Amino acid sequence: QEKLASRKKRRKEREALGDQAPPKPVPKTIENQRVYDETTVDPNDEEVAFDESTDEFAPYFNRQTIPKILITTSDRPRGRTVRFCEQLSTVIPNSHVYYRRGLALKRIIPQCIARDFTDLIVINEDRKIPNGLVLSHLPDGPTAHFRMSSVRLRKEIKRKGKEPTEHVPEVILNNFTTRLGHSIGRMFASLFPHDPQFIGRQVATFHNQRDYIFFRFHRYIFKSEKKVGIQELGPRFTLKLRSLQKGTFDSKFGEYEWIHKRREMDTSRRKFHL
Repeated sequence: QEKLASRKKRRKEREALGDQAPPKPVPKTIENQRVYDETTVDPNDEEVAFDESTDEFAPYFNRQTIPKILITTSDRPRGRTVRFCEQLSTVIPNSHVYYRRGLALKRIIPQCIARDFTDLIVINEDRKIPNGLVLSHLPDGPTAHFRMSSVRLRKEIKRKGKEPTEHVPEVILNNFTTRLGHSIGRMFASLFPHDPQFIGRQVATFHNQRDYIFFRFHRYIFKSEKKVGIQELGPRFTLKLRSLQKGTFDSKFGEYEWIHKRREMDTSRRKFHL
């Protein structure tokens, strides 16, 4: 009651002062109280620009390669994982689903390279639920391991729109600010062709918040100059980076660029890595 009365009083005072009213105080959140990360990227940093012009994703950003994606699963995937892979293939253009039948990833990767695939996505599951994603950029890496959660298929999304069309979607990468975040954002960007077909009005969004990457797939329509209508098409899921490995997938002898170590890295709630 007291807080409500105080809020009403302050609002009346602001209305009375009009343009002379002092600016509203910015509320404190975990995001804006974030611990400074020394690897945060300056857009004008020449060293970062040089590194990105020579990294494994440079051929994609220089338009020398066209994305071609292979989506596969762990051995003997169950129905929910199968449906998720099929729906993911409708989001990512030029992607193909292949169900493993006991074939090791080390044997799959050379076959992918020989067939000009640029990326390999592996969906892992536990107790019939998709719980992990491995993204390997071909032919030279890197490979990212993610924990996956909060998977929702199309039929489980309320007020969902009609099935997506085959138009190339727009891609939004939000809040990937560190060197590690830039690498992960470039991995996601390289899954999609360069030139979105705006006539399809479809958007794939990777939103990083507190090191959780939220994926959403929408269709939009302009109702007027100020109003936009949005339909979620699905699927949706959340990713948490577990490791980034140099080269292609190698669980035994791979060299890791970054590994998430909970006890060492999660000492502060305001410390983020992406």
